[in-house]
Amino acid sequence: MTGRALGLAACLLATAPSFGATTQQEVEEALTCQCGCGLTVHACNHLQCPSGEPIKKEITERLARGEDQEAILAAFRARYGEKVLSSPTFRGFNWLAWITPFAAVLAGALGLVLAIRRRGGVSVAAPATVPADPEMRARLARELDELDGET
Repeated sequence: MTGRALGLAACLLATAPSFGATTQQEVEEALTCQCGCGLTVHACNHLQCPSGEPIKKEITERLARGEDQEAILAAFRARYGEKVLSSPTFRGFNWLAWITPFAAVLAGALGLVLAIRRRGGVSVAAPATVPADPEMRARLARELDELDGET
């Protein structure tokens, strides 16, 4: 039993990707397919995609040559421009794409807090009290007694 367990462990270790190594899927997820579908190369669902299939093949070849993800992405960025990346980089004007959503959420939260504080100062007035009218009370009591007598 121990020999089988060791053999199985050896097989698993031999086939498992090493930590830090770039996988095909990671690179494919980092690139946008150029066929116009708007999906990543990995998620493109077009059969025989004229853009995705050659890119997948090139990624496989580059990984086989030992290139890392940075080098592969740089090569595709040089060929297609920044639009090929599935997420914007932190360089140049692209930092706005990362900052804007967070700034919008913070601005909305600040506006909400200010609006609540402003409205919090307004107190709700107590309902006006109706002065007691003995004549009206007597009429109400009579009418209630009549209703009780009808049932």
